[in-house]
Amino acid sequence: MRRDASAVRRSDVSFVVNPKQPTDKVEMATEQRYNVAVPDEKIQELRDKLSTATFPDELVGAAWDYGSPLTDIKRLAKYWETGFDWRAQEERLNALPNYHRSIQIDEFPALDIHYLHQVSDTPDAIPLFFCHGWPGSYIEVTKMLKGLKESHNGVSFTVVAPSLPNFAWSEGVKVKGFGLKQYAETCHQLMKSLGYDKYVSQGGDWGFYITRAMGLLHPEAVMASHINMIRASAPTWTSHPYLALKHTFTPYSDRERKGMERSKWFMDEGQGYRLLQCTKPQTLGFSLHDSPIGLLAWLLEKLHDWTDNYPWTDDEVLTWVSIYYFSTAGPAASLRIYYESIHHTQNGISRDRTQQWIPKVKLGLCHSPKEITVVPSTWARTLGPVVYEDFKGKGGHFAAHEVPDEIVGDLRKMFGKDGPCYKITEPHAKL
Repeated sequence: MRRDASAVRRSDVSFVVNPKQPTDKVEMATEQRYNVAVPDEKIQELRDKLSTATFPDELVGAAWDYGSPLTDIKRLAKYWETGFDWRAQEERLNALPNYHRSIQIDEFPALDIHYLHQVSDTPDAIPLFFCHGWPGSYIEVTKMLKGLKESHNGVSFTVVAPSLPNFAWSEGVKVKGFGLKQYAETCHQLMKSLGYDKYVSQGGDWGFYITRAMGLLHPEAVMASHINMIRASAPTWTSHPYLALKHTFTPYSDRERKGMERSKWFMDEGQGYRLLQCTKPQTLGFSLHDSPIGLLAWLLEKLHDWTDNYPWTDDEVLTWVSIYYFSTAGPAASLRIYYESIHHTQNGISRDRTQQWIPKVKLGLCHSPKEITVVPSTWARTLGPVVYEDFKGKGGHFAAHEVPDEIVGDLRKMFGKDGPCYKITEPHAKL
């Protein structure tokens, strides 16, 4: 059946929410299903652009050292044009528990927010907020959904995983000033609107910064947080004397030495994208919006460099990139979180502040060997009251996608029976 340019991505079907912990502060509303339906014209436009694409040359032996290789981009571009079945991927995405609702925070206009909401069959399941980053999306949580819903070690999870504003199927922000505080407030208000007064969080990349900011703003609600990207500085004698003493007199382990090398590589060779996106996102946005080849090359480099030899399939790569290309706000919008979070800080909520001690949110740490920055344990423990920590033998920046069983295992140990956060969201739990 033909889908014209006016195709609507939302369903009129509503479902009543029956959360474990309803709130009397937010008027409960029915959930509206969300249906991903990219218009035929948009898909044809993509194929037309790919069919007329031209490519730069490449130095002999350049490989990945210079960025995305020519042979890989040509192969993927041709498959994207002639073989990749977006409709099949769309059908798979629509099989997920997709919903959307309007969220309004601060002085900004209300935004239509897309999210996954998988409700556990277990009455005392823990509400888990999952937050993606860039260049990821809500799709990162999908490999974990089955394991999180299953009851194991006395715990299961109800999962809420949104598309952040400006990403995937959520609405884009049209005015300046939507910084880290606003992202955090949007996510918290989403959880509140679903009736979850107490919940836990999991995230990496921007999910690290946003869930940390949520804990700063709402420690009464964010009971614990598990992070798989750890950004922290060395402990100082004034702020953390015991950790500083341990850091000073304990030699780095082999893992930590390799981690410092990985971090140095990222600082020297891997952060050019961040400088551009933090300073002139609009200029770069023209290229990513108009050129699917440019978008593909920009994202592919990160999918390759930031993972631990993960065996990406062409369908996986193109699904990730297509979610950006077909996104509601367009791929340029996703860059703005970098600029806004640096240039617009409110209530003391900044990237730097989230990399410091947050006192009231219990913290779980996942150390992955191929994360873009890998810090020693003494550094990581400056972030807050660490109650769980694990050092992985494999895994990179997209841990939920690369090693989903590892993240699910961490959450089961952290929140399950005999774990430090067992039943932490129960009404009687101590803050």
